[in-house]
Amino acid sequence: MRKLSWGMIGGGEGSQIGPAHRLGAGLDGAFSFDAGALDHNPEAGRDFARRLGVADDRAYGNWQEMLEGESARADRIDLVTVATPNATHFEITRAFLKEGFDVLCEKPMTMTVEEGEEILRLSRETGAICAVNYGYTGYALVRHMRAMVARGDLGQVRVVVAEFSHGHHADAADADNPRVRWRYDPAQAGVSAQFADCGIHALHMASFVTGQEVERLSADFASTIGSRMLEDDAMVNFRMDGGVVGRLWTSSVAVGRMHGLTLQVFGEKGGMRWAQEQPNQLYWTPTGGRTSVIERGEAGLSPEADRASRVTIGHAEGMPLAFANIYADLAEVIAARKAGRAPDPAAMLYPTAEDGLRSMAAVHAAVGSSADAGVWVDARPPMLR
Repeated sequence: MRKLSWGMIGGGEGSQIGPAHRLGAGLDGAFSFDAGALDHNPEAGRDFARRLGVADDRAYGNWQEMLEGESARADRIDLVTVATPNATHFEITRAFLKEGFDVLCEKPMTMTVEEGEEILRLSRETGAICAVNYGYTGYALVRHMRAMVARGDLGQVRVVVAEFSHGHHADAADADNPRVRWRYDPAQAGVSAQFADCGIHALHMASFVTGQEVERLSADFASTIGSRMLEDDAMVNFRMDGGVVGRLWTSSVAVGRMHGLTLQVFGEKGGMRWAQEQPNQLYWTPTGGRTSVIERGEAGLSPEADRASRVTIGHAEGMPLAFANIYADLAEVIAARKAGRAPDPAAMLYPTAEDGLRSMAAVHAAVGSSADAGVWVDARPPMLR
């Protein structure tokens, strides 16, 4: 089978996220990197794309040029990744969806709920995939947690506790660092900083694993460094549509925390906990029993976990491999559609435009709740109520 054709917008030289996408897309050999508009500087973007092996006529200066060029080709790209600054995601994603391109958009998918609803409607109308890169759900043991909940190992889930807290923005003297400053600038980041940047990863993971959606929430945001206009620490309590009670803490001033993405799920039959910095182990404690360690790659795991395991047991698993699982899901779904067959059900776990919309609705709900002394508010987007 020929490789699927892939293109990328953003993620240029020196980008934080670009290499993870290129590694993830290329890992299984399902995608060929054929087109790119990689930098806001047209010549720098073209030059970097050429050095990565993209042909001259598909090394574009900007996304508009790429959309026009690819739309006119018989061999146009099968999937485009949007890895540009947050405020540009909506415009670019909408434009490519309108032309029928499948899209993987970095989070947040949009800056407003209304934009998110438009993207979801457009994806449904065109039939084009709009996936959102909540890439941490690609980890094998996160997928196994989801399978354990779905098959009833925990019984009724009662409480989920999610964290995504680090200390990399704790130094007030770093306020003018451009790599930090934009995150707390409403003109560039939108209505929220830390919750929209990191917290929604944890919130989405809570929904992904429990199979429930956030219905209501109460939030407390804090800007612990006075010069910041947006929050660098947030606590969000939430209730899910199946009755689960949720707690979420996210912070960028938690000195000593390196990445800090963790998830704990507690049910009537047991509890489990997973940390992204030690992704090969899942701790499982049945009610009244002893804690055991489930190892990624061991025998007897769920089909979802087996499909997502890339290296033998005991070897380190990392973020690019998790991203690769999202790309593998998309490759399977796109290839199945081209072949007129049903995709592997285990590939239908990639985050969608609906997930992106729900995240943005939760962000705006949390901002409003915090501004109103933590009042409980509806966290659902209007079109999904």
